[in-house]
Amino acid sequence: QVQLVESGGGLVQAGGSLRLSCAASERTFSTYVMGWFRQVPGKERDFVACISWNGGITHYADSVKGRFTISRDNGKNTIHLQMNSLKPEDTAVYYCAAVWSTGAYYTSRFEYDYWGQGTQVTVSS
Repeated sequence: QVQLVESGGGLVQAGGSLRLSCAASERTFSTYVMGWFRQVPGKERDFVACISWNGGITHYADSVKGRFTISRDNGKNTIHLQMNSLKPEDTAVYYCAAVWSTGAYYTSRFEYDYWGQGTQVTVSS
């Protein structure tokens, strides 16, 4: 069982930046594809970004491309989501997710097996 713990959420003004982190308990962390998703009340959980097991491949939702950057540190069992030029529409609960795979990346929430508890990001206008 992989445990994921997100941190770094908060309140920021539009145009500002935040850096989310996700710490994983799994010792074989480097064999997991990792992703970030976000959800607002009443809507589905949407894909934001993901990263392959070795960090060599990343993929982003069109809505965040060029503003967000996903990265991972396998030595520290962590991933990060650097969010720049934040917009009010980025307001959501952000979730870290993991799936054991040597594949490149996955963008569907149904492909991930493990989830964190989420961290709130609020962007004021």
